[in-house]
Amino acid sequence: MRTIEIARRMAELNQKEEAQKAYKLALYEAEGKAPDEELEAASYIFFSEGDYQIAFTTFVSLYNRGCFQQELMDLLTQAFYLPNVEDQKIQYRDNCILLSQYPYLFHKEFPKFEDLPIQFFPFNDQGFIPFYKSENRFGSYVNFNDPVIDRYFFKDLEKPILAAEVYSQYQLEYLNDTVRKSEWVGRENHIYLHYPDRLTFCAYLQCLDFKELLKEKKLVFLIGDEIAQYPIDFKERFGIDYSQYPVKPIGIREVNRMIWHTQLATHNGGDFFNEIFYGHPNLLILDSIMFDSIRNVISNLRTLVTKDTDLKDQVEFVWLSPQVRLRLAQIKNPTEKDYLVAAFLSNPDCSQNLDPNSRIVPALFFQPHFGNMLFNLTLYDEGKSCSLWSEQYDSIRNSPIFHQFKYIKTFTPLRRVTTSYGGSVRFAMHMQETDKEKGEEKVIGDIFVQRLLNRSMMIDRWDRLYHDSILVRFEDGKLNPKATFSALAEFLDIPYTESMTYCSSSEGREVLGYVTNVRGFDPATVYRTYDEYVDDADRALLEYFFRDVYALYGYDFQYYHGEPVDEAWVEQKLSEIHTFDAVIKRTFEEAIHSKMEKTDVQSTKNDENELLTRADRYLMDVRRQRLKVAELLLKDLSFVNKEGQFLTMMKPLQLDPALLEQPLYH
Repeated sequence: MRTIEIARRMAELNQKEEAQKAYKLALYEAEGKAPDEELEAASYIFFSEGDYQIAFTTFVSLYNRGCFQQELMDLLTQAFYLPNVEDQKIQYRDNCILLSQYPYLFHKEFPKFEDLPIQFFPFNDQGFIPFYKSENRFGSYVNFNDPVIDRYFFKDLEKPILAAEVYSQYQLEYLNDTVRKSEWVGRENHIYLHYPDRLTFCAYLQCLDFKELLKEKKLVFLIGDEIAQYPIDFKERFGIDYSQYPVKPIGIREVNRMIWHTQLATHNGGDFFNEIFYGHPNLLILDSIMFDSIRNVISNLRTLVTKDTDLKDQVEFVWLSPQVRLRLAQIKNPTEKDYLVAAFLSNPDCSQNLDPNSRIVPALFFQPHFGNMLFNLTLYDEGKSCSLWSEQYDSIRNSPIFHQFKYIKTFTPLRRVTTSYGGSVRFAMHMQETDKEKGEEKVIGDIFVQRLLNRSMMIDRWDRLYHDSILVRFEDGKLNPKATFSALAEFLDIPYTESMTYCSSSEGREVLGYVTNVRGFDPATVYRTYDEYVDDADRALLEYFFRDVYALYGYDFQYYHGEPVDEAWVEQKLSEIHTFDAVIKRTFEEAIHSKMEKTDVQSTKNDENELLTRADRYLMDVRRQRLKVAELLLKDLSFVNKEGQFLTMMKPLQLDPALLEQPLYH
C-alpha cells in the first residue's frame, strides 16, 4: 500500500494525527507523486490544522509549476494574504507620507497600493513569500529582519557608502547605525541607496519601516538613472558645508557592532588571527582576554563609576580616561556592553590605531579566552542522537555583553585537528614544567578525549551568536594570507587594510607572544607533527572520528588510511596510545609526590609501590573513559540542539583562486 493510501485510510478512520503524519511523509517521498496527490496531502494537512508551513510550501510549489493556479491563488489569498493586508497598507501609507517629506528622496510619486507589482504573503511571524504579479510566480522566502550582513558595504571608505537594492530592514538599520553622521566626521558622509526600479522600491515599502531610519537624514535615495548624481556636492546643491564641523569622538553607544573571534579549541591559531587584526583602523581590539577577567573588569568599572573613585586608583585594564569616563557618566543606567566599550575606548593599546576621521563606527573585536574548551554529550532518541554542552560556551551564550550588541559577526579559526591536538599536549607539558618551577604540581588531563568530544565547528543555525558566522582555516591564513584575509575582511565587512598584511600586537610587530608560538607568517606551525608528544594511533582515531570535518574543510588523512573500522580496530588503536599516556601517568605521580612532601609524609618502599598502583588505576580510568566515548561515537550519532534539530557544519570561508600565492593546503 502506498503512503498516500495509508494516509487516506487514517483520514477515513478520523485518526487525524496519524493521517497528518502519513500525508506529510507522502509529500517528502521523492517519486511517485502526482500533482493532485500533492494537493490532496497539503490540503488535508492545512484544513485539519496540521503544519501549515508544509502545506503553504506545497501550494506555492504547485502554483509555480502551473498546477491548480486559480484554486490555489484563491486559497492563499483568503487564508494568508487578506488577513494581514491591512497592516501592509498602513505601513505603505506611513512610509509614503514620510518619504514625500524627506529632502533626499527626489522622486515623490507613489503608486496606489493595488498597483504595486509585488504582493507579500505572510509565511510566519518573521517573513513572507513574495508574489510577482507580472511574472505570475511566487519567489523565495524572505525575512526582512534576518540578522545577517551578506554585503560588502565597507570595502572602500574613500567615498561615501553606495549600496544597491538594499531591501533588508536589518541591513538598512546596520548602515544607519554604523555610518557616522556627516556633521560628526567633518565631510560629506551620507549613505546612498540606489534602487534601479521605482515600482519595485515602492513595493517594498509595504514591509520596510523607514520611520526611525529617516530621523538623522543620513540616507540619500537614488532611483533609476539618478545614480549619476553620486556623490552629491551638498555644499553646492543644498548649501551645507560639512567641512566646518569638527570631528566628534566615538560615542560609547555608537559602538553596536561586535566581531566575535571564537575559540574552537586550544592551540587553534587564535593568537595568529589576533595579530593580523591588531592595529586595524576600524577595530577596537585588544590581545586575547580571559573571559573571567572581562567579568571582573566590568564589575570593577561599575564600582569605580558608581562610587566615583579617584582616577589615580584605576590601574591596568580598568582605567578610564577622563573623556570616556565623562561620556559614561552621561549614560543613564549603563549596561555591561557600555562598560566594555568604555574600557576598550580608554585603553591606548586598543584605540591608538583607530582612524579618527573614519566614515564608520569601529567594530569591537572580541576574543574572550578560556583555559580550555570542554564538551560533554547528552544522548537522545535511545542513543541515536546527542547534543553538545560546554560550560565555557554557555557562559558566552548567557552573557549580557553578547545580547546587548545589535550586530554580531562570528568567525572561528580551525587548525588541522591532529596538529592542534599535538600542540595542546606540547603546551600542557610546557605549562606543567612552569608550574613545577613555582612549586605547583598539576596532573595533565586527557587532552585526547577532550578533543574527541569537541565538535564546536558544528553549530545550531538558529543560534543568534552563530547565525552570521564563518570558519577559516589556520593553514590558509599562514600559507595564503592575501586570499584568506581579504576574504575574511569581506565577510566581516571591514576594509582590507595594510595592517592586515603583517602580524602585530601591543608589543610591536612580529613579537613572540609565547615560547610555543612562531613569528608572523612562519609556516613551521603548519607542518609540525609533534611526534615526540603524541602517537600515530591517537591521531588516526581523531582523523577517523573527524572524517566529515576533514572532508568539508579540505584536509587529507595522514594517519587514518581508509581501512574498515569496528570496535576491535578502535580498541587496538586505543591500546597503542603510549606517549601521551606516559605523560599523564608521570604528572599524576609527580603531583602525588609533591602532595606527600608538602604534608611531611615520610615515603617508604611500600608508599612508592602504592603510588605506582594508584597511577596505574588512574590511567586505567582514563582509558576506560576513552573507550566509552569512542564506542558512542562509533555509532555515527546525529548531533542535534536541545529541540532535536540537526546541527550543521559552520560554513567555510571561500578564497578567491586568483589571489592564491600557493596551492591550497590539504
